[in-house]
Amino acid sequence: MDIIWIILAFLLILIGLLGAIIPGLPGPPIAWLALVVLNLTDRISYSADFLGITAVIALIIILLDYYVPIYGTKKLGGSKAGVWGSTIGLIVVVFILPFSGIILGPFGLLGIILGPFFGAYIGEKWAGKADDHAWKSAWGSFLGFLAGAFIKIVYALVIGYFVIRDLLFA
Repeated sequence: MDIIWIILAFLLILIGLLGAIIPGLPGPPIAWLALVVLNLTDRISYSADFLGITAVIALIIILLDYYVPIYGTKKLGGSKAGVWGSTIGLIVVVFILPFSGIILGPFGLLGIILGPFFGAYIGEKWAGKADDHAWKSAWGSFLGFLAGAFIKIVYALVIGYFVIRDLLFA
């Protein structure tokens, strides 16, 4: 039975890595589930503290993933209008478009990038900012998305490291 749990743990890590870039797929919590599944084997036992800490980190990363593009917009000179535009663009893509029947296609991963990007641009233009300022704010949103994806990938890889290490040395 352990082999089934081990295979499932590896699948969860791979899905967690995919979740780092695919919208709607919560990568860190899925990768974290690999630890929980591995804990069901006879070979490995994680402490409740370890599982709790890694779960909290996964949840923090999920929350940061929504905040980082907004922060990037602000950091590259975006005004409140750009930050609001970035936020609204993200909300439209994440919460409204999936219910309209558009889940994948142009509004999938591309939507998660372009929603905040163009939202920041539109917000800045609405506030009367020049094109160069509006585009800089939009690029901040894009860089924030990349930073969020990087953090999620690192988390899934760290979980993968723990799984492999514990399987090899348990």
